[in-house]
Amino acid sequence: MRIMLIDLSEAVEFLKGCEDAVILTHQSPDGDCIGAGFALKDLLEALGKRSRVLCSDEFPKRYDFMTSVGSGEEFEPKTVIAVDIADPQLMGNLRETYGNKVQLCIDHHISNVGYAEKTLLNAGASATCELIYELADAMKIQMSDHCAACIYTGIATDTGCFKYECTTARCHEIAAELMKSHKLKYAKINREMFDVKSIGRLKMERIVTDLMEYYLDNRLTMICITSDILNEQHVDANDLDGCASIPLQVEGVEVGVTIKEKSENEYKVSMRSANDVNVSAICQTLGGGGHIKAAGCLVKGTLEEVKAAVVEAVRKGMEE
Repeated sequence: MRIMLIDLSEAVEFLKGCEDAVILTHQSPDGDCIGAGFALKDLLEALGKRSRVLCSDEFPKRYDFMTSVGSGEEFEPKTVIAVDIADPQLMGNLRETYGNKVQLCIDHHISNVGYAEKTLLNAGASATCELIYELADAMKIQMSDHCAACIYTGIATDTGCFKYECTTARCHEIAAELMKSHKLKYAKINREMFDVKSIGRLKMERIVTDLMEYYLDNRLTMICITSDILNEQHVDANDLDGCASIPLQVEGVEVGVTIKEKSENEYKVSMRSANDVNVSAICQTLGGGGHIKAAGCLVKGTLEEVKAAVVEAVRKGMEE
């Protein structure tokens, strides 16, 4: 499929001309897709347009400060916009309804498959929220404090509080502008996103550390989180947010993998790279994608089959 790329000015004209838009966010929502979705909703509201943010999964409680404004009123959509979604497979149960109807995709993933009629793509951006900021700036919209908090959260979470390699000078500049121009509770946001952990999350960290598996001469670490483990420990699935970074904390590891059971014989795989291994390319061989250092995919089969497929894919990826 050939991707129809547009520039910022074309995206601005599209947004100014659209009506009654649904804004799609990806399954297992994170700070960037939620922030981008609700920030874009604020921008469309400033333009006098109705919009609604949709997700196949519930938004985790830790993002209530963004989502508490409400997803928007019900209406028959005339426009479909996707944010931070590189592939319609990531729409979850929204794919059947909207997968082939997306008119505009706003994204920063190099693995974007080009499923939308038009795509505003900047693979060099730290987060999709960075693109939402650029759109607001281009449209000369005075952002609300809520919109600023959404954009800041998306950038902060996708850069690991500005420590990942995707961190750019531009995202620091945007954060500085947001701090100067808005009542931005950045310290509170950073604490909630990076320091505060639920009892369930702390319990899961202990469990997955004990159960961590090592492959390929300890260059690959893997944790597997099944429904049985969650039920036995009385842990909510939302407590797993951020666990994907744990396997990469082991000294000498090149690739860290987290496998989470989504349903029977269906597993979500999150993959992180410490140095030079391109995990986006590896995940693409398994039907997924993402960033060079952070990617994912959905793999079907028994847990042992999925683990074997992932190990083999990583082995080949390390040899290339």
